Amino acid sequence: MVGCCALFAAILAAGPLAAQQVVLVGGAFFPPYVLKAEQSQHAGLLPQLLDALNRAQSEFRFIVRPTSIPRRYRDLEAGRIDMSMFENPLWGWQDIAHSVVDMGLEDAEVFVARLAPGRGQDYFMRLRGKRLALFNGYHYGFADFNSDPQFLAKNFNATLSYSHDSNLLMVLHGRADIALATRSYVSDFLQRHRQYAGQLLVSQRVDQRYRHQVLLRPAAPISAAQLGQLFEQLRRNGQLAAIFTPLQVEVRSGVADSSVAAGVTD
Repeated sequence: MVGCCALFAAILAAGPLAAQQVVLVGGAFFPPYVLKAEQSQHAGLLPQLLDALNRAQSEFRFIVRPTSIPRRYRDLEAGRIDMSMFENPLWGWQDIAHSVVDMGLEDAEVFVARLAPGRGQDYFMRLRGKRLALFNGYHYGFADFNSDPQFLAKNFNATLSYSHDSNLLMVLHGRADIALATRSYVSDFLQRHRQYAGQLLVSQRVDQRYRHQVLLRPAAPISAAQLGQLFEQLRRNGQLAAIFTPLQVEVRSGVADSSVAAGVTD
């Protein structure tokens, strides 16, 4: 009898957790948001955000499922993931069925050069003739979002890698003239490598501005309206700022439409 009571109590205790709906969030390598796709539940800003979302309510459980930059939209359409975070409208997802939630976060892709005597912001006005260090597979505004490696190498003398650290180090060691990275990544890099403080020139010119959004698949366990309300809750209680402002990601003071349904079927 005691054993039955203990089992019944355990079932009751596990009930709320078991009733939670699991929401699978794509984790594609996008530092400093996701540092290691294969270990994305342990690295970057995304796990901190999901932890805050999980603590803010008990109906849903947000879990990272690793994906990749090229594969994430296919995974979303196939239902392998329910959402993809930190998306930008210019990245080619308009033709898949989705809903959109504005995260209320803003970052920017900037140009970075080595600080040198007489070198100022005018150095970034002209890219032709300079050696660029770019991330393979990324879409850049200056190149009309054409990510083809041959196009970038031919037209912009670009060296492509799979490491932002390598690109910035190429600039620091004189093997490239300009690298591109998000403002948040440059901030993270300088926090991790304090020996390079004062050696980088960061552009005021912005290649593209990211107003981060979430893509939800139509059959996701959580709706755009529900997710938008959660983000607004985290914005109001300061948790978004605590997670993102240390790396210079702007938390906007207000989001006009915190959740926007934008189903596309063609």
